[in-house]
Amino acid sequence: MFKNTFQSGFLSIFYSLGSDPLQLWAKCSHIEFVVDNILNSQVLELLSTNLSSTFITTPPLITRTLGIRLPILVFLTKNIGKYWSFEVTVLDDRGEKRRFRASNFQTSTRVKPHITTMPLRMDPGWNQIQLNLADYTKRAYGTAYVETQRITVNASCRIRRIYFSDRLVQESDLPAEFKLYLPVVK
Repeated sequence: MFKNTFQSGFLSIFYSLGSDPLQLWAKCSHIEFVVDNILNSQVLELLSTNLSSTFITTPPLITRTLGIRLPILVFLTKNIGKYWSFEVTVLDDRGEKRRFRASNFQTSTRVKPHITTMPLRMDPGWNQIQLNLADYTKRAYGTAYVETQRITVNASCRIRRIYFSDRLVQESDLPAEFKLYLPVVK
């Protein structure tokens, strides 16, 4: 999808306030846009007791790949106190597809030949989750990250934005449109 696109800086693949937020995504069951009580704006909510049947995934066609070469993946997501997970499929320099699955119910990291599962610890409320996919690929498999091919987000969570970056960035250094704005308390 993005293989022939110039990639530098930031690349957003989901923004809950866009004109068609799920344009790049396939969706399955129990997904709706709601107004979050903390942000006072629209976010995507994936809510279900069955994680595997409630998800969004990109690209929507299984025969396509994202082709995103930016190594930092960032989620702006809310911890709603329920189980949730996401999975990222990357391609390494050996031509192997490697999957990284993070979940808040996993207790330890496990590296297998084609999938690494990791625990995900989140603070209450809104969180910025940054994954350095180049570093994860090198540490888990001893290979170099080439590109991200697919992302799947399973229930249950709320999502404001999902984007890629060419480097780790402090929230204070982000462009305004990539910051998670919280209401000003007067």
